[in-house]
Amino acid sequence: MKSPQTSKNTGASLPTSSPLSGKRLASAALVALLTGWMTVRFFLSANETIASTRQNACRALTPSPIPEALANGPLPDFKLPDANGKMWSLADLKGRPVLLNFWATWCAPCVEEMPSLEKLASQVGKDAVVLAVSVDEDWATVRRFFLKGTPLSVVWDETKEVPKKFGTEKFPETFLIDAEGKLRYYFINKRKWDWGEALDCLLGAR
Repeated sequence: MKSPQTSKNTGASLPTSSPLSGKRLASAALVALLTGWMTVRFFLSANETIASTRQNACRALTPSPIPEALANGPLPDFKLPDANGKMWSLADLKGRPVLLNFWATWCAPCVEEMPSLEKLASQVGKDAVVLAVSVDEDWATVRRFFLKGTPLSVVWDETKEVPKKFGTEKFPETFLIDAEGKLRYYFINKRKWDWGEALDCLLGAR
């Protein structure tokens, strides 16, 4: 009678690690780390480039020094009506940039500037607000000026006191207010708002 033979274990054995495989894992980890770092740097650099481009766009419009009284702290607010009786205030417009313009139909530089403001307003759509505050004598004068309508948001300051709160005594003067309600730029006298730089500047305040 033959004695039973001991069966051999034919199962697969666990692979043993080698120095070579360890080096490959370390190399792969290093490549992944470098790729992630380069990706982060790319997006940071892109954001810095966009911010720089927008700042340069605003500088191209030659802003004036911001009055010290407005540089720190909250801006003066107001409630003024449009032609339909709707009341407008800066507080209600938070969340979108506002280009606040003080003007009048009897002001020659204001009249020259108005078409470019209207073009800018038509370009920004709902992403920003171009708010023109008239200090004319009555609504009838303002309506006659915009007989064909306007893409601007136009309100009337009957008391003529709102511009004074911003330190404005001569017209036009314009204030760029960012989405958080902070004054970014200030412009004395007329500007060409239909330039591409003006659009970039305004939308950059979002």
